[in-house]
Amino acid sequence: MIPSPVASPRDSRGTAAALGLAALLLPFSNGVTPLPLAAWLAPVFLLRFTRSRPARIGLPIAFALLAGAALIEFRGMMPGPGLPPRLIGAVFALPAVIPYLVDRWLAPRLPVFAGTLVFPCAWVAMEYAMSLTPCATWGAVGYTQYGDLPLLQVISVTGPSGLTFLLAWLAPVACALWEHGWGSPPARAAVAWFGGALALVLALGELRVVLAPPRGPTVRVASFSRPLVGTDSTRHALGRLIRRGESPADLREIVTREHAQAESLLARAAVEAGAGAKIVFWGEGNARVFKEDEPALVARGRELARTGQIYLGMAISSWDRARRPPRENKLVLIDPGGAIAWQYLKTHPVIGAESRTIAGDGRLRTLDSPFGRLTTAICYDADFPALLGQAGRLGADILIDPADDWEAIDPLHTRMASFRAIEQGVNLVRQTSNGRSAAYDYEGHVLAEADDFRARDRTMVAQVPIHGVRTVYARIGDLFAWAAIALLGWLGIRAARAPTAV
Repeated sequence: MIPSPVASPRDSRGTAAALGLAALLLPFSNGVTPLPLAAWLAPVFLLRFTRSRPARIGLPIAFALLAGAALIEFRGMMPGPGLPPRLIGAVFALPAVIPYLVDRWLAPRLPVFAGTLVFPCAWVAMEYAMSLTPCATWGAVGYTQYGDLPLLQVISVTGPSGLTFLLAWLAPVACALWEHGWGSPPARAAVAWFGGALALVLALGELRVVLAPPRGPTVRVASFSRPLVGTDSTRHALGRLIRRGESPADLREIVTREHAQAESLLARAAVEAGAGAKIVFWGEGNARVFKEDEPALVARGRELARTGQIYLGMAISSWDRARRPPRENKLVLIDPGGAIAWQYLKTHPVIGAESRTIAGDGRLRTLDSPFGRLTTAICYDADFPALLGQAGRLGADILIDPADDWEAIDPLHTRMASFRAIEQGVNLVRQTSNGRSAAYDYEGHVLAEADDFRARDRTMVAQVPIHGVRTVYARIGDLFAWAAIALLGWLGIRAARAPTAV
């Protein structure tokens, strides 16, 4: 076995050019304003650089570039008491540099083609591990390809890991060609394997989108958000409540204001029911009540669902002053008979920002209806493929997703949620307060879209297919990710047994 050599650093101008191109492309290769092509090309040049320099020099520079790029890519991501902005770069760069480190360690000890598999397998392993942490899939490179529906269909088979593997595989293949030249049969073989895999994915994806689009009956789904405005006195009263320093006057102010808001939400739901909507819900936590007032609010919703003959999703923020943590962030689904079908508590409260919120039990609920099997998640929950995997296993057809964002992550966060629809074969309706609302079918087509910062009434109406599909990924789960991790382990063993590269 002949080890694949590290690229020679003799051409310092070529190395500097690779570093410069990486620095130019990295800030646009992920995050809130990605350029899809940059996500493919930036790792090519950064990997070329890390392979061309000693590890003690190349890897710290790569980390610094990744950290600096993250500050641009994810600017404004964490509001309020969340992650300090100055730490965002380090938080994203630490896992992001791992594939470069693993490649620098293993690839030189392996044959050319085997060496090209190290980097994508390491990237898949890193992203899969991150998806199981509270950081979820933030920073996953596949999100940069939003809108490329033929390419995205691969995630209905492999989950997000298949897309990550393809995106990351280009870099070592290009480097192999760069290092060995077109005259090298192993380098040509690597190019052929990568090109063939990408062509196959695109061809099958195009066939799925063109020949098997969602057909059949649809249901009218209406969703809306409460106004963004509020009185200064109410905001100050809520602030004192959160700090546990509220006065009786503050409580009266909050109850009066939130009662009016709840009545407004119910009135808008009644209007949408009268217009023909069969499923109606509002944005995350838009109905805010003290725990003792919650039964009366739900009773009003039950009556509305019964008289309007609708499925009503009441996204409620319920505050119990006698409990710690005091807040329940839930969706109460009422059926047309006026019965409570479920109460789903948000499984993954946002780190820091929702520290006073009770986490749910992690089980998605379903309800069979004339409009398909319904299920729900709430906002940040949709960033966790493992949690949303229940939707596919349970055979859900429509997933309603009340959410609440902020302008810096609009529309990124809603676009991230659309990947769950393709992965699990569900039709997704996401109503986002302070952000982008959208409805997607199970192939990722946009059915409706509205933006809280631009729309007047913050209402979205979509005709949503009542049937989903059972995807391969919903059946096999993260088998592709585990296969990539196993392959990385095998490559590591093989590299450890190889002679040390000169």
